Amino acid sequence: MGLRPGRAYNKITKKPFTRISIHKPRKSYVKGVPVGKIHQFEMGAKGDYEQTLELVCKDNVQIRSNALESARITTLKHLSKKLGEGTFFFKVLVYPHHVLRENSIATGAGADRFSQGMRRSFGKPIGQAARIKEGQRVFSVKSKPNTEKEVRAALKKASKKLPGTYLIK
Repeated sequence: MGLRPGRAYNKITKKPFTRISIHKPRKSYVKGVPVGKIHQFEMGAKGDYEQTLELVCKDNVQIRSNALESARITTLKHLSKKLGEGTFFFKVLVYPHHVLRENSIATGAGADRFSQGMRRSFGKPIGQAARIKEGQRVFSVKSKPNTEKEVRAALKKASKKLPGTYLIK
């Protein structure tokens, strides 16, 4: 089975339901959380840079880990190609802590006989997402002066890969 579309998970409606069991505490944990797709959060050369640009979110959204990884790769490739290695420091400022779950429903002939419907519908973990609030910074790029145009272009490309709308400050 493939990945469900991002639109199924990108809105933050309320605090996520987490089952709390007093009698059996083991039931309170989400078991078997899949590994997040993003592993690298700091790239480039650390140092003193005069210019800092950030990608700031305008909405409350959830960003899946695979979307963060896609935006990270796009930004890093653009910066490495246009500015060269060692001339910038790029940092991902959010982490996908939130566990996404799916209550899979049986399909096909005879599915109604053994399908549970919404009974015991806690769902199985299928991925992770970062919950972003309005005004929160997602990416930060520090670079040398007079490289603002290329850094803005890289962050604009990254914003196209992510749900919601973004400002570059």
